[in-house]
Amino acid sequence: MTTIQVPGLLTVTIAILVFFIGSMLNRSITVLGRFNIPEAVSGGLLAALCTLALYSMVSTEIVFDLAARDMLLLYFFTGIGLNARFADLVRGGRPLLILLALTLTFLLIQNGIALAGAALFGLPDGLAIFLGSASLIGGHGTTIAWAPLVQERFGVTNALEIGIASATLGLVIASLIGGPLAHHLIQRHNLKGPEEKELTVGVPADAGERHADEVSYRSLLQTLFVMNLAILAGYTLHELVDDIGIKLPLFVMCLLCAIAMTNLVPLAAPRLPWPSGSRALSLISDLSLSIFLAMSLMSMQLWALGGLGIALVAILFLQTAATVIYILLAVFPAMGRNYDAAVISAGFGGVTLGATPTAIANMAAITKSHGAAPMAFIIVPLVSAFFIDLANAAVIGFLLR
Repeated sequence: MTTIQVPGLLTVTIAILVFFIGSMLNRSITVLGRFNIPEAVSGGLLAALCTLALYSMVSTEIVFDLAARDMLLLYFFTGIGLNARFADLVRGGRPLLILLALTLTFLLIQNGIALAGAALFGLPDGLAIFLGSASLIGGHGTTIAWAPLVQERFGVTNALEIGIASATLGLVIASLIGGPLAHHLIQRHNLKGPEEKELTVGVPADAGERHADEVSYRSLLQTLFVMNLAILAGYTLHELVDDIGIKLPLFVMCLLCAIAMTNLVPLAAPRLPWPSGSRALSLISDLSLSIFLAMSLMSMQLWALGGLGIALVAILFLQTAATVIYILLAVFPAMGRNYDAAVISAGFGGVTLGATPTAIANMAAITKSHGAAPMAFIIVPLVSAFFIDLANAAVIGFLLR
């Protein structure tokens, strides 16, 4: 096996190319655009299939340097935070609590399916952990963090490989079901987003070049400066909470600092230019998310899925079916059966089978075609990136015991 290490700058350059290829695929293949599959997903999956072909046919493994991807994630969540006003957070209090309850309930359902499936197929003890919320809601990061403990506790020597394979397949499925689900709900219930509101991420699909002319180099630099300050504050807060024993992802700290800054600084200095709701902030958030997702998908090692086996694929199929049914029968009705509920449903599919950026990408693809849904971009990241991480850790610890 030959391994080719792709350096950081080349990785980012390839990710940009992958995005444009995905955009071309969405324009050429009608079904991709119709069901609002994100361009980064279309191109990223094609790139992952190409690396799989190299691995299978010529025994060459492509390994990308993903350091820049982590920074793009910080910029993206900082952008979400800078758009979050306390008034919107207060208005979103009840929907936030409803979505949190729905997600916590499904976390238990997901682990119940994993335990039942593992028992049905006679899988080794401990493996069920990586067929439920640890790898699906938790993603690759949670899988890597808990795999050594699972291996030590249950003696499952291939726990990490199975967890990574499960998380990878979950990410693929999450990227593909969110758009079609929301499209179905919007068409079936004749829903439409507000035309006058600015998008939280990106520009409308039919905007053309008109909006691009409204962004100046000055507005971009001002926005980047504020985002950098929020990220630096996030780093500081992350170190402080880490010192007292609280383990939270860095991007959550950046999100919280950005929310605090965007609600306090304009009050203290009302004449100071601030990027909340600006076209520059929306475009930077969209760029960060698109390249992050392209890098994530193109770097997937699809050959790891070969270790799943029929039993594990069957369980993940049940998880996907349960997610779709739960969205249609519980999430969409409970969130109000309106346009925001349809967008949140797309995000919920991304959260429960993939990761928070996948959820946001699903929602962004919908809003670019159908209109803004600012409430969805506030409550989904808060639920998936903050509360659920804590609950998931508690559930995994319980399963280990």
